[in-house]
Amino acid sequence: MRPRDLALAIVVTAIWGVNFVVIHVGLSSMSPLLFCALRFGVAALPAVLLVGRPQAPWRWIIATGIALGVVKFSLLFAGVAAGLPSGLSALVLQSQVVFTLIFATVLLRDRPGPRRVAGVVLAGAGIVLIATQLGLDRPLGAFLLVVAAGAAWGLANIAMRKASATRSGPEGLRPDRPRPGADNQLNFMVWVSAVATPPLVLLTLTVDGPAYVWHALQGLDLVAVGAIGYIAYLSTLFGFGVWGRLIARYGAGTVAPFAALAPVFAILSSALLLGEGIHWYDLVGGAAILGGVLLGATGVRTAKLDLPADAAPASVRPIERV
Repeated sequence: MRPRDLALAIVVTAIWGVNFVVIHVGLSSMSPLLFCALRFGVAALPAVLLVGRPQAPWRWIIATGIALGVVKFSLLFAGVAAGLPSGLSALVLQSQVVFTLIFATVLLRDRPGPRRVAGVVLAGAGIVLIATQLGLDRPLGAFLLVVAAGAAWGLANIAMRKASATRSGPEGLRPDRPRPGADNQLNFMVWVSAVATPPLVLLTLTVDGPAYVWHALQGLDLVAVGAIGYIAYLSTLFGFGVWGRLIARYGAGTVAPFAALAPVFAILSSALLLGEGIHWYDLVGGAAILGGVLLGATGVRTAKLDLPADAAPASVRPIERV
């Protein structure tokens, strides 16, 4: 990679890593559901008017919007709000590699190779090590919420893999639509954000109540607005736009492994900006998780639409062809 593009890849993963600090900050001013609704709504508008019509079938955009936007991020934000440290949340969220393998095997009849299985086992061991250290500063309920978010991410990966299928066959794209490639990642995520926004708004009004929503919106300060803008514009629009161009230029196999840096940046930024402690078991467990992710990623062929591992809100893991 050219030095400039290498720097861009690192900058994007740093943005996705700092996302977890921003989530922590934003949740101090609003509920998890309201934060999610604002995040996706701001990302979708006015971008949905600028990116053109969807380049993937509606059924998979809707499926991804529900699994990724509504379920995954609601659970992730709830887990952080319930007390799981931000840096640790970024690591636990990588449980999605385990769920993706399970769902791909059961739903798509995939046959994972030995390297992929070994990577999942290694990542699973890291998650188990972290789970053994749960306590007052890392509640079990919050941990389980983020693990559930990882499961939702795994389902979203299946939907996104379907979205990147070839035109032929019952799962294919319409002949009049171009195959979604790396240069259409931004288009895909903007429409996913648009699909996720209405149900999130309804959930927020139902769970939090209109009075709370109105009061919270009136009370948003510059810090809260900045948190929403960071996640919507920097993490989603800028991040996916740059990431898609890098994949188009160098291929997913070269670019996707950089996404494993996002949890590293999450841990470092959480320690520096939030004062979160870093323990030996987090380092060992985190190394196992990231090692498992990279081991599995280097053992599969990736589809052209491969999407990045946004350990940030908002970011999706590479769609892998097992």
